[in-house]
Amino acid sequence: MFSAIAAAPARYFARLWPPPPKSGDDDGMLAELVPVKALPRNPVAFVIFVVRHHFAAKFWTLVALVAIATTIEAFAPFVLKNLINTLNAAQGTAEAAAAAQDVMLWFLAFGFVWYGSSLFIRAAEAVDIAMSPRMRGQVQNYLFGYLLGHSPRYFQENFAGKLGQKVKQAGQTSIGVLQMVWFETTRLLVLMVVGGALLFAQHPFYAVVLGGWTIIYLVSVAMIARHCVTLSKALSDEVSTSTGRLIDAIGNADLIRAFAKREFERRFLGRFLADEQNASKRLRWFLIFMRVFMATMMLVLLMSLLYLGIHDTLAGVITVGGFTMVFILGTSIARTVQELSYRLLDFFEQIGTLTEALELVTTPHEIADKPGAKPLALTAGRIEFQDIDFAHGDGYPVFRGLNLIIQAGEKVGLVGPSGAGKSTLVKLLRRQFEPQAGQVLIDGQNVQDVTWDSLNESIAEVPQTPGVFHRPVRDNIRYARPEAEEEDVVRAALDAHAHDFISKRPTGYDTIVGEQGIKLSGGERQRVAIARALVKDARILVLDEATSSLDSESEHLIQEALWTLMQGRTVIAIAHRLSTIAGMDRIVYLDGGRIVEQGPHDELLARGGAYAKLWNRQMGGFIDAA
Repeated sequence: MFSAIAAAPARYFARLWPPPPKSGDDDGMLAELVPVKALPRNPVAFVIFVVRHHFAAKFWTLVALVAIATTIEAFAPFVLKNLINTLNAAQGTAEAAAAAQDVMLWFLAFGFVWYGSSLFIRAAEAVDIAMSPRMRGQVQNYLFGYLLGHSPRYFQENFAGKLGQKVKQAGQTSIGVLQMVWFETTRLLVLMVVGGALLFAQHPFYAVVLGGWTIIYLVSVAMIARHCVTLSKALSDEVSTSTGRLIDAIGNADLIRAFAKREFERRFLGRFLADEQNASKRLRWFLIFMRVFMATMMLVLLMSLLYLGIHDTLAGVITVGGFTMVFILGTSIARTVQELSYRLLDFFEQIGTLTEALELVTTPHEIADKPGAKPLALTAGRIEFQDIDFAHGDGYPVFRGLNLIIQAGEKVGLVGPSGAGKSTLVKLLRRQFEPQAGQVLIDGQNVQDVTWDSLNESIAEVPQTPGVFHRPVRDNIRYARPEAEEEDVVRAALDAHAHDFISKRPTGYDTIVGEQGIKLSGGERQRVAIARALVKDARILVLDEATSSLDSESEHLIQEALWTLMQGRTVIAIAHRLSTIAGMDRIVYLDGGRIVEQGPHDELLARGGAYAKLWNRQMGGFIDAA
């Protein structure tokens, strides 16, 4: 029993200071994240959520350390009072030598109080070092994870740069909000209780004066400072907007140069920077007004304490030591209140920034897993679009009562003019969009009833414009299956005819491809995407213009790899080069959101319908993709 009791403090402090992470470790952050379907949108509730799940022990340790430090500090004026009174009583008398021992005791007590308070504050700072950086990362990771759960429509309507900035701002402001609680607020409350009790016990009148001033001061500041939230949110929004515009322009630097629009873009950005500057000026003028008001209130208190203290000392109501205690303790409490009010302005500004970030990022997901959603049980890969009605957010209709069945293992090509709905059909399959009516079924399971992750894990896609990360080409290829062996990566690259251009790079598969794959050509990016699909090895395969960026020779080589990849899988292929899908089991011609005709290539040519006309017109050429 004794050993268990002795080990308890060690276990507690081990939670405060966990061992340093190994190189490349995520410091346990991902393992600690709590799965959530919704995050609190209120800033205070959000901070409480993170603290409660990850930092409760550290937070209450901080509060306790600051409370102890402030309690010790509150006794400093009391100790100083007794030191001064002891000196005054013994000065010039025969008892001076006898009083030396008492003076020394109060002298040492003052040093203990001063240094002891400082030690506990340093201990609190040490705990904060173990908590704040980690909390900043936790907040950003939570918001990043929630952000990735949004539908494609959400990202179409919001700047990527603005979203990224909001996630980073939320991490920093959450720390500021929490520090306001565990340091300034705790310090003020303890100082008011302990210091106020000491002052009331020694000099009740001054305790009443100080307490009344504190209440009036805090209520006045809180009422005026609420406007700071509105101004802070406005500034945060303007900063995010101008940042988004800046990132958008930088991302299109080649386009700007191509049209010689550098000055145009500078003027265009200047309008948003001007709005940001005006919002900043409004906030800063308001802060100046607030600080003038606070300084005036502080002056009133200090002059009142001085006047009353001098008057009562001369009248013999209080001793010189008592006056010293009243003034120092009153000044300490007043300065703490003033510091809190200064921080209150920062607090409201941070609350405004955090509120604006949470309102944007934690918008309820347009598409989310239903309660009780189960993983997709993929057995064969049969796909059915059943009575589908779909229109985009602007009300533009795409499908009305569309019906299409793709049998397990069937290879279907989708063709048709731009806007016919080919890519939209694929997005409905992957539940990037949801139909207004009807349902999409995979092996008889409605995709709206299964988990989003399991649905997308069952589908491999090679899009027209493949996305790649600013990471080594190896990591991009095995992104769908990070545990894939090196030989799997190389084999996929060989089959996708990507191995040659990768091997010619000085760093081979360790080559960093650049932001959005800028160091690769369009064809190289597409071959990396094909290799990635090969590594994923999913039962359902979607090819959305998978060879559109390849030259004729590369396309011919990759066709063999793609046909090998298609074997035993359900395939949906969108193509503008009809020759690339002529060998499909069935070709579906879409126009205006409806199926005009469908069947094997030879049969459609024999009918002489829309597909045959397109084939004859193309003669190996091109049509636009939807």
